[in-house]
This record gives sequence, structure tokens and C-alpha cells, in this order.
Amino acid sequence: MSAASAMMSASGAPVPSPPLDLNRATTWIVTDGKAGDENQCIGLAEALGLRFETRHIAPRPPFGWMAPWGPVDPRDRPGRSGGVLSGPFPDILIASGRRSVPYLRAVRKASNGRTFTAFLKDPRTGHDTANFVWVPDYDDLRGPNVFTTLTAPHQVSARRLAAARVHPDPRLDGLAWPRIAVLIGGDSRHLSYRPADMRRLVRDLTKLAEGGCSLMLTVSRRTPQNLREALRKLVAAKGGFFWDGSGENPYIAMLALAESIVVTSDSANMVGEAVSTGAPVLLFDLPKTYIRHRRLFAGLAMAGALKPFIGRLEELHYQPLDATPAIAEAMARAYAAHRALWS
Repeated sequence: MSAASAMMSASGAPVPSPPLDLNRATTWIVTDGKAGDENQCIGLAEALGLRFETRHIAPRPPFGWMAPWGPVDPRDRPGRSGGVLSGPFPDILIASGRRSVPYLRAVRKASNGRTFTAFLKDPRTGHDTANFVWVPDYDDLRGPNVFTTLTAPHQVSARRLAAARVHPDPRLDGLAWPRIAVLIGGDSRHLSYRPADMRRLVRDLTKLAEGGCSLMLTVSRRTPQNLREALRKLVAAKGGFFWDGSGENPYIAMLALAESIVVTSDSANMVGEAVSTGAPVLLFDLPKTYIRHRRLFAGLAMAGALKPFIGRLEELHYQPLDATPAIAEAMARAYAAHRALWS
């Protein structure tokens, strides 16, 4: 399984159907509830056609501190009544996030290896932690069961984008062209938005709005409050749409209807979702952006999908980049091989 084959599929070549009917497989998604981790797992499960249930872990100290190397919280031991891992073991377990690693290992051991385990991103405990591991190209982990692609799995499928274009969100449909989706992240353990960064972002978005663009803007739970308020005021003054969290989430509708997409560099997930549309992606660069994310952005720039955002639109032409189907195909083949060992 190679990054090259994944990108060939992700760039538009037809992806073969999975070798098994996975609809009958019982599946758990195990995370600590972080949106970025869980969305990747759900996107992969949906691409595979899996019926799944989510299991949110919340290990108590010191067990959470010891992850990924330590044991599960004793109250969550596999098979323990009322624990997060209670009930019959699933056919498939998909996990992501440091704290979920001990839980994946525990189910794999308790099921005597019968449960097929998949982990998204580097588990930090070696490639053989799970039966199947996906990591982005910019991570260093490699192994016979490791599959790599430029972008991450997600839920912004071609089918969802097409449906959002056929039946556009009425909150967005009346906006004048060009419509620009603006995806704002926020502070993380890697970086914080400085006052100068926030002023620059508002200034450059104001240039677009004053140039006749309709901004369709969404913020994150991590977005600093003063930036959130400045952006809300910008849309109120210049027109456009600002999602305040009420009503149906317009995220996919915004991506589907956007002529261009502005996205902040703190979120590799949002950038990966943006390039699945085929629209020009303009990256608002923040100092101290995670160095491995910069490798992703360089790859997307080489693919013709991304340019820096400096307060103006850019013309870019590329085929939509979505690695999710290729990752799903690779995992389906790994699951088929695993099942063959137990048949």
C-alpha cells in the first residue's frame, strides 16, 4: 500500500469497490470525542458503508496521562458491565487520538485478534499497534500495514457536495457572486492567534468584501472571542453570511457553493476538506504553524490547489483532491485479508 497509489485514486481515477460486503460488519469508532479525530473516523466508516456506533472514552488520571503506552482505565476493561468497551466485541474497531490507543490494544487482545483494528494517524506505539494504520504523507511512520495519502479522510464526500449544489441552503443561495467560504480555526497547543494576525485577517477579508465578494463565514470553538466578534461585525457591515451556531450546520453547503475558499493554516483537516471541492483554496498563514502541516500545504501548492491568501482572489485549476475513497479501499482489502485468516 503506497502513497502513490492513494494519490492516483484521490485525484479522480475510479476506486474499485471494496472486496467485501461490509454492511454486515459490526463497527465501533473509539475516540475521546475530539471533533478532528472523530470526523476522520466517521468519514472513513461512511466511505466503507459501515454501520457503526461511537464509543467515547474518558480515562481518569493517571490512565489518561499514561496513554498511549499505559493500560485502559480499569473501569473500562473489555467486557466490564457498564464500561465503554462492554458488549460483544465488534468485527471492526476504528480509533484515533492518543488516549484511544490503550483501548484499541485492549479490544484486540481480549478478542484474541479477531476484531480488525484500524488507527488513524501515528499511534506513537509502532506500526503493529493495529491491523491497519493510516498516516498523512508528512508523518514519518511507515510499515507493511501503513497506508499514506496527502490528505486525511473526512466526511465532505463528492456525493454530499453534489447534493448541496442541487438543493442549495436557502441562507446562502441568495448571496451575490462571487461567494467565498471562509473557514476560521483558532488557538491550539501549537499556536495562538496574535493581535497582529487577527487584524491582518480582518483587513484582508474586508478587501474581499469591499471588492464585491459575498463572505460565507464559519468559526471554530477555538476561535478567540475578539476575532469572532470582529468577523461577525464585518459580515454585518458588508453583507454575507456568518454562522452563529444556530440552525443546521452550513459547512458542506458553504464548501459546495464557494467560488473560492479561505482557510486558516492551524487546521490541516479544514484545508484537506477544502481541496476536495476543486475550488481555489487560499491559505491564511499563521506564524508557528505546525511544521508537518506546512509539508501538506507545500504538496497541495505543488498540486495547483492552494496559494497564500493576501486579500485577493487567485485563479487555480485542479481536480478535486479527496483521498478518503482510496483509504477506504486500502482498509477494505486489509480487512478482507484479516477475515480470510479466520474463515
